Amino acid sequence: MKRFHIHVHVDDLAASIAFYSKLFAAEPLRVEADYAKWMLDDPRVNFAISTRGTKTGVDHLGFQVDDAAELAELAARADAADMALLDQGETTCCYARSDKHWVLDPQGIPWEHFHTLVGAPVYGESRQTSSSAGATSCCAPSGKPVAIPIKPAGSACC
Repeated sequence: MKRFHIHVHVDDLAASIAFYSKLFAAEPLRVEADYAKWMLDDPRVNFAISTRGTKTGVDHLGFQVDDAAELAELAARADAADMALLDQGETTCCYARSDKHWVLDPQGIPWEHFHTLVGAPVYGESRQTSSSAGATSCCAPSGKPVAIPIKPAGSACC
């Protein structure tokens, strides 16, 4: 089963932890000096914040999967849609060891697809195995937007 993932860069970690803990009615599962993460079941979301970004706001979105088969399915979907795929393979990022890949939407927003293998004592280490987009850090690919069909002008919103 997939879990939606959102990573937001914040200026004040303590104030943001207090805010989101009240908003979610739950304390974070993991807190580090520069990072916090909630694993919520209602809604099923992995919500992370960190102070590592260059600007505040949404850093990336994604899907966390429960096993390698689900991760392979997401890679196959990207391939079928002719999306450029950055396969990082097994890497350490956000205090976890994961197998992951990335795609970029037409606006350049990174989407992370990952299967968490185990926790890690450090924020990250970058290791890319192939690249059509390039990685700027362990948790953020960079590059040009990928070829994803866009809704025609005048189509209904939302």
